[in-house]
Amino acid sequence: MNNFARRNLLVFFKDRATVFFSLLAVFIIIGLYVLFLGDVWSSGFTGMSGVRYLMDSWIMAGVLAVTSVTTTMGAFGTMIDDKSRKISKDIYVAPLSRSSITGGYIVSSFVIGVIMSLITLVLAELYIVLYGGALLALSALLKVLGLIVFSTFANMSLILFLVSFFRSNNAFASASTIIGTLIGFLTGIYLPIGQLPTPVQWVIKLFPVSHSAALFRQVMMADAASATFSGAPAEVVRRFNESMGVFFSLGKTEVTPLMSIAYMLISAVIFYTLAGLNLSRKAK
Repeated sequence: MNNFARRNLLVFFKDRATVFFSLLAVFIIIGLYVLFLGDVWSSGFTGMSGVRYLMDSWIMAGVLAVTSVTTTMGAFGTMIDDKSRKISKDIYVAPLSRSSITGGYIVSSFVIGVIMSLITLVLAELYIVLYGGALLALSALLKVLGLIVFSTFANMSLILFLVSFFRSNNAFASASTIIGTLIGFLTGIYLPIGQLPTPVQWVIKLFPVSHSAALFRQVMMADAASATFSGAPAEVVRRFNESMGVFFSLGKTEVTPLMSIAYMLISAVIFYTLAGLNLSRKAK
């Protein structure tokens, strides 16, 4: 299985177009933020210090959550390509069990997601510092690294479930385009969750990737928020956090980080199970 996973890694990174398009949604988000979204969000905090640092941290936290989705989906493109080009028939006659083959695809996609997220983190930190922010403290950095590994594992389950339905490159490309378009809305980046209708807010709160974005924001925005909201009433901070998707609330109950982690774990188990059943059914 390890050798097969290594083969998938080489196939992915040798195709520069695949690597680029797996990050296309990330580039679009950053481009929109640099061009006008950053000024739009920052203009709402007149008279407050460190606003740019705060909003840069907010957008980059969302970008990290998005990266764990789009890059793993791009990595699973190798599996779809093998099916559409009938390469999978040659793979299945190799001395590997079907579970090992599927595991090879999953392991390679996970590794790709982590690697690309780490690269994104480095670029995000450079961007934040370039515009007057500060690097993450060691304790916060370790938390972000842990969240990258966990988010990639959890978010990949949803992608594997979706990919398990596809057998052609055209269908996969269409799905990738749709997900790349919607992911910015579903993680509350293009429009903060507080500006959306209540039914849409509930959809976002049920989307596991949104909880990933919230966890990243809670860690990456902590220092900036403490400086920006120094001396501000607790209610003002609470409304900001809810409006920007830093914390979610279900009615009058605030969703704690532990609750978000548990929700992501449960959804991961469900999606991995469903994906395994679907792949097993199609293999017969």
